[in-house]
Amino acid sequence: MSAADAARIMDALDFVRPVYSGKLLRTGQDAMEFAQQVASVLAQLSSDADTRIAALLFELHVFDPKALDTIEKRFGREMSDFVGGIQRLMRLHEMTFAQQEIARSRGAPEIASAQVEALRKMLLAMASDMRAVLIRLASRLTTLRFFAENKMQDARTEKYAHETFDLYTPLANRLGVWQLKWELEDLSFRFMEPESYKRIANMLEEKRVEREAFVASAILRLKTELAQAGIKADVYGRPKHIYSIWSKMRGKSLDFSELYDVRAFRVIVDDVRSCYAVLGIVHNIWTPIPDEFDDYISRPKANGYQSLHTVVVGDDTRALEVQVRTREMHHFAEYGVAAHWRYKESANPSSTSQAQKYDEKIAWLRQLLAWKSEVVDTVVGTDELQAQWVEKLKSATLDEHIYVLTPQARVIELPAGATPIDFAYHLHSDVGHRCRGARVDGVMVPLNTPLKNGQTVEIITAKGEQAASGAAGPSRDWLSTGFAASARTRSKIRAWFNAIEQQETLSAGRALIDKTLQREGRTAVNLDELAHKLGFPKVDDLYHAVAKDQFSLRHVEHALHDEVVKEVNPDDAVVARKSRASSVVQGAKSGVLVVGTEGLLTQLARCCKPAPPDPIVGFVTRGKGVSIHRASCKNFAEMKQHAPERVIDSEWGASGSETVYPVDIFVLAGDRQGLLRDISEIFLREKINVIGVSTQSAKGQARMAFTAEISSTAQLQKALSTIKDVNGVFEARRQ
Repeated sequence: MSAADAARIMDALDFVRPVYSGKLLRTGQDAMEFAQQVASVLAQLSSDADTRIAALLFELHVFDPKALDTIEKRFGREMSDFVGGIQRLMRLHEMTFAQQEIARSRGAPEIASAQVEALRKMLLAMASDMRAVLIRLASRLTTLRFFAENKMQDARTEKYAHETFDLYTPLANRLGVWQLKWELEDLSFRFMEPESYKRIANMLEEKRVEREAFVASAILRLKTELAQAGIKADVYGRPKHIYSIWSKMRGKSLDFSELYDVRAFRVIVDDVRSCYAVLGIVHNIWTPIPDEFDDYISRPKANGYQSLHTVVVGDDTRALEVQVRTREMHHFAEYGVAAHWRYKESANPSSTSQAQKYDEKIAWLRQLLAWKSEVVDTVVGTDELQAQWVEKLKSATLDEHIYVLTPQARVIELPAGATPIDFAYHLHSDVGHRCRGARVDGVMVPLNTPLKNGQTVEIITAKGEQAASGAAGPSRDWLSTGFAASARTRSKIRAWFNAIEQQETLSAGRALIDKTLQREGRTAVNLDELAHKLGFPKVDDLYHAVAKDQFSLRHVEHALHDEVVKEVNPDDAVVARKSRASSVVQGAKSGVLVVGTEGLLTQLARCCKPAPPDPIVGFVTRGKGVSIHRASCKNFAEMKQHAPERVIDSEWGASGSETVYPVDIFVLAGDRQGLLRDISEIFLREKINVIGVSTQSAKGQARMAFTAEISSTAQLQKALSTIKDVNGVFEARRQ
């Protein structure tokens, strides 16, 4: 630190002391001690003065709601923005706690893993200044140290440990901040698995300080030998920490006595020849273990990793691992595709272009952090270099995506510039179609508002009944610039309009065919058979061709006249018990056979829509043949009273396996979202085709009328019984 920077830090310390004095944070830590300890951790990382000052200031908002304004007046707008970014990262803490609960309650590890990875990316994306991530890591380390020093072990400390292990230790690992990574892992492990932690600690037989002292003495001895041999090399080492030991024992099913890398160091040289020269010196100083030598230089690993690995017996008869590699090999291992963080975190790293780009950016940031550590206090003009480093960190962006949250704290990854429309369609196509508004962080916003990292988005949708009936759907304006940033979203919107146009075309074709059938007096014809006769595989294809003027209705008329000859064939007739040699006519659209009086056209009445095995009776109309009613039909009773001579006895004849009859159904229920969907699912399960729907809602009650095609009243009664069990349904009956 220059004298000026040191004075600025002390000024910040004096500024926060009266505010923090005697105050406790929500973790129970003394606010002043916490701020000083976080700044001390950052000092060990050789961070710049602004980073340490921000570490002292970022908890001020806990005790002063207008802290950012105060900071801006005292330390400037840039520092105020820096502290504001840190506070946004701190709020991620509540999000991750909620996400942990959701993931664990659902018992879905693959979903939980994906969400944790999204949270890690979101944390980096939310940090407009990458130094804020370092402050967040130092802050969490300070909190875990406090829990450990006070021997706290409860549900809260376990939650903090899980969050640290899932989110912060992988970030420290990826960024190459080893000083924080190992301690965060060990402290998290201590609270998550206290018994295993104690067991490994006892197995080590020596404290970490003693292990570090041994490694340091071994490095000094090797450096002396290398200097005498004229070999230029960098030598550094580390004793393996407790969590790493436990992880390796569990992952490789090893006993503690089989671990040879509890203590290890690495030698970095200029060329491959020096690697093997160093190996010879190491084996000359200490006794090698023959089965523990690997030459990854002559036989590189599949990911390109190169190095010499050997295990020797130290002066105290304990194992010591030594790795030897060139500077190029070391750079590739740390920042290339063989990067240690990816190897440690994933057995099956993603090979997608997006994942590779993300890895490249992580590698760049690690190089940036490592470069700062290498140049500080070692190069003339350090102040200028440090200023360059700060500017690079402040402008660092790791992702072209943004990360927002649902109200349930689920992380959603979207392309940069995404709007609430993109968010809705990412959740589900149906949510997107029914989207009518959005709240961002609790405030209503226009649907073309660009979203930002860390925002919580809530979609307001149209009621399910409106959406199902076509009253609600996407707007064509959404396809214009500014409403949808994602090509996937625009594709789903276009698909919706294509489906609507297709349905309208089919409806128009159906109406034309129905009019033709009515004009020809053939409303009971089997439409599937008619379509096949006309050369169409499905009746919908016939509707489409007619609506598009690709097929003439005259062909339909000719086919209907040919059909009459088939129908009056006596071999196909079904004789009624009360008929005197009557002919058989089709009395329903599906081709149901009804017995009437010889030579008369027979059709089902629309007022009561009879279906087997309803008792039926016929009424001879003027010009439309015999109309078949239910015996209990009120309209029939009135017609019989005025013209009893037109009444004719009728009964059901044989019908085909695919014969269906239209009936009207009435449902009264408490109005709620999803009611129509729940009832429609029952019709789907019972294989009942619904050809008409009408709904009205008033005073919290929904009145719903359906026209459905059934094969028998037994099928209908089963469906009605099930509908009555739907939540909120008061009444379900046939009209």
